[in-house]
Amino acid sequence: MAAGKRDTEWQLVEQCLRGDHEAFEELYKMLSPKLYAVSLRYTKNDNDAQDVLQEAFIRVYKNLKQFKFNGSFEGWCRRIVSNTAIESIRKRGRIKENYGDEMPDIAVSAKSFEKLKYEDLMKLVRSLPDGYRSVFNMYVIDGYSHKEIAEMLGVSESTSKTQLYKARLALQKMVNEIDE
Repeated sequence: MAAGKRDTEWQLVEQCLRGDHEAFEELYKMLSPKLYAVSLRYTKNDNDAQDVLQEAFIRVYKNLKQFKFNGSFEGWCRRIVSNTAIESIRKRGRIKENYGDEMPDIAVSAKSFEKLKYEDLMKLVRSLPDGYRSVFNMYVIDGYSHKEIAEMLGVSESTSKTQLYKARLALQKMVNEIDE
């Protein structure tokens, strides 16, 4: 991240810590579009994404004192948004336990995905069932391991692997239907 952006974020955080509510509004305006996109990756619709984003910003505000000023404030906030979305999914309990460690590899045509724009791919991801979408986001986009996903969602590692497999299979099917 450019030092200028980081310095601006850090200055606003320092102002917030001194009780400046306008500084927090400025942080919100600066970060909410990017953080909304993170929230939307985990949710099915705009209303759910807005709810997650609002809850996440409340947590950001309440936990500002925990920010260590040794990295990206935006990155710190992204993690809060992801965790808030994951917690919301876990509370709804919509991840089905699946037991089956042996899953065949999926032949994914790179050409099929090359035709898609990022926004179109994200629409496909959002259309996945909650469990598939959550694990896909956590593993593919956020880089969590299956062990971490299992712990965070309260499922087995096997379930995490199965959900990812099924998400990839569903996405491949949707992309193939677009190609036809």
